Amino acid sequence: MNETPSAESGAVRLAAIRKLIDRAAADAGRKAGAVTLVAVSKTFPAEAIVPVLAAGQRVFGENRVQEARAKWPALKAQYSGTELHLIGPLQSNKAVEAVEFFEQIESLDRPKLAAVLADAIQKTGRHPDLLVQVNTGAEPQKAGILPQEADAFLARCRTDFCLNIKGLMCIPPVSEPPSPHFALLAKIAARNGLDTLSMGMSADFAAAIQCGATQVRIGSAIFGTR
Repeated sequence: MNETPSAESGAVRLAAIRKLIDRAAADAGRKAGAVTLVAVSKTFPAEAIVPVLAAGQRVFGENRVQEARAKWPALKAQYSGTELHLIGPLQSNKAVEAVEFFEQIESLDRPKLAAVLADAIQKTGRHPDLLVQVNTGAEPQKAGILPQEADAFLARCRTDFCLNIKGLMCIPPVSEPPSPHFALLAKIAARNGLDTLSMGMSADFAAAIQCGATQVRIGSAIFGTR
């Protein structure tokens, strides 16, 4: 079961995380505001999200299209400026819904999905930011383009599918130090002219910021355990 935070605990946790992000950015010589906090609200009900919205957070991450569409319309209507990121795997048959509903899709990971997203963008006229997910650890159970294939895939997204790729995302293996994976993602981004790096979660966001993360995805440290 979800642990539903009270208004006070949600606000307190959010404030604490913001301070830690600011401190990590300062320690890395980064400018204030260089790192966007994506509050990962997947699996949490609306009543758990409201205290975090009320405390001023406006960027949230969800894993599933249908879950987001069920709980977010009313919340977005109440709290203006709310931005949703799809951070979980995207099925091709959900591409149109994802393009219509999310401001950013972080899990572009295969040519078929690139083609479907291109069609969905043309059909809907909406242009969410697109991030390519890189499987930096080459884990067979995990989605993402392999690092050695990332350059070619990015080129194909741009030339074959006319997609405007904004950046990269990764989830390092849990059994390995994360910093080498973050550094690898930053290197791929730099040589491809990309300035958005979505990397780092509750346990390792400080290391990600040190390696250049511009977005960190934090869930349990804000909302509590799932």
